[in-house]
Amino acid sequence: MFRALLHQAATLIPSQCTVCRAWPSQALCGACISRFAQPVPRCRTCALPLPDGVAQCGSCRLHPPPLDACFAAVAYDYPWSQCIAAYKFRQQVGWAAALADLLRHSPWVEPALEQCQTVLPMPLSKERLRERGYNQALELARRLAPQKTDAQLLLRTRHTAPQPTLHRAERLRNVQGAFAVEPLRAHLLRGQQVVLVDDVMTSGASLFAAAAVLRQAGAAHITALVVARTPVQ
Repeated sequence: MFRALLHQAATLIPSQCTVCRAWPSQALCGACISRFAQPVPRCRTCALPLPDGVAQCGSCRLHPPPLDACFAAVAYDYPWSQCIAAYKFRQQVGWAAALADLLRHSPWVEPALEQCQTVLPMPLSKERLRERGYNQALELARRLAPQKTDAQLLLRTRHTAPQPTLHRAERLRNVQGAFAVEPLRAHLLRGQQVVLVDDVMTSGASLFAAAAVLRQAGAAHITALVVARTPVQ
């Protein structure tokens, strides 16, 4: 109750734009969003930036990921990397609303949310959840599609080393067997359109591993939505 009141107050009280310090403003002003969040062509299955007119990167053509679509709002660069770091590592959960809004207004995101039956946040291990105090992907999902968000269907089965500290091959090994579908509810995925939500996508190893278990459970179409995508794998 108290947390909900704090969140409501934060959305009503005028503040400064975190980027340009414009006053009064929300956490992100319209001018900074227009300047730093311009849509760019991206691979349709891993969201890496591509030249205009190219739909899919060479890596995804050679090794198709278990995602049918993948959309990112922005590059993991200034000013978004600082905003996400504050949200993810400094207990500034109030950023969830601004980042979810940024993602929602990116091309193709709204249709994906409307067409899916279930929105699944990327789960954290118990150790990571205890360390951070909340799951940043769950907070985003709840603001994107509160009626469709299910935090208990996709599970994290073991704790893993932080992905940013690892090379690509190590990341792939690190998340093998790290996700599972709740066995008593797996039938809810059969033939369904599912959206996976996370804050940042780097190599895609975690999202691909989670999508693979959803596919094995019978999900018919899987879309990943991330706030930010790193420019290289």
